[in-house]
Amino acid sequence: MDVSFVKTPEIQQLLDRAAGMGESGGNPRFKAIMRDLFQSAMELIVRHDISESEFWLAMKFLADGAGEIGLIVPGTGIEHFLDLYMDAKDAEAGLTGGTPRTIEGPLYVAGAPLVEGNVNLSTDPDEGTQVLHMNGTVTGPDGEPVQNAILHVWHANSQGWYSHFDPTGEQTPFNNRRRIKLGADGKYAFHSKMPSGYSVPPQGATDQLMQALGRHGNRPAHVHFFIEAPGYRTLTTQINFGDDPFAADDFAFGTREGLLPVPNRQGDAAYIAFDFQLQRAHDAADEGFSSRSRAQAQPAVENA
Repeated sequence: MDVSFVKTPEIQQLLDRAAGMGESGGNPRFKAIMRDLFQSAMELIVRHDISESEFWLAMKFLADGAGEIGLIVPGTGIEHFLDLYMDAKDAEAGLTGGTPRTIEGPLYVAGAPLVEGNVNLSTDPDEGTQVLHMNGTVTGPDGEPVQNAILHVWHANSQGWYSHFDPTGEQTPFNNRRRIKLGADGKYAFHSKMPSGYSVPPQGATDQLMQALGRHGNRPAHVHFFIEAPGYRTLTTQINFGDDPFAADDFAFGTREGLLPVPNRQGDAAYIAFDFQLQRAHDAADEGFSSRSRAQAQPAVENA
């Protein structure tokens, strides 16, 4: 059957009613979005002749996989698409330059210790791995040091587990997580136990989806960042280690040009020098974070 079936008066009336188009209440923009979503779903069913059983299997997958939605969204390329869309809107507005944005991922935890100086991120020993040393400068669009910036940094341990999400329960709170308050020179420095790459949970919803698509679910070793500062746009980004075997094949599409430093590995240590450049804020919203739901823990205070 042709998708023109969805254009018939009966289906169009159904769509109008389902989206509340004839009702006085509700949000008009939300109604329009949902009507388009419903119609796209119906057209998809017709175009691919999706059976009733296939449809309900898909609904079961979504219901069972709700706990992994933070992995499914980047794994399907949608989170990367949002970055590309925001880049394109910036380009239309003449806003170019700065460190590329890239996906946040689902594993940030608010409340990490706010510290200064050359910070040690790793509370736990994590034996048998290198020590990562990373430093650089946060500048603005004209190369000026960004003053009073806060750099949020978080990454996995050498087993690929993040504190607060580690199923072994062995990590202390906020291990490999800090907020670093920068000085007037915009410089930062930290050291930590080297993170490793990891895969999505075996046999979980994301793994099942990747297998059905003939894809893997691996991420390269990487470090996440938020950078916020008065007068500048908050940056969400991460670096992938350029020498990781999955650096150019990240299942979450987090790899972007300019975000692939190769660690200088020397014995039991590895070094990365990486500078960040922020764009200026054009309004107060630019200085904030997206309204994405994020994990929170009891705030911690620690000396550097």
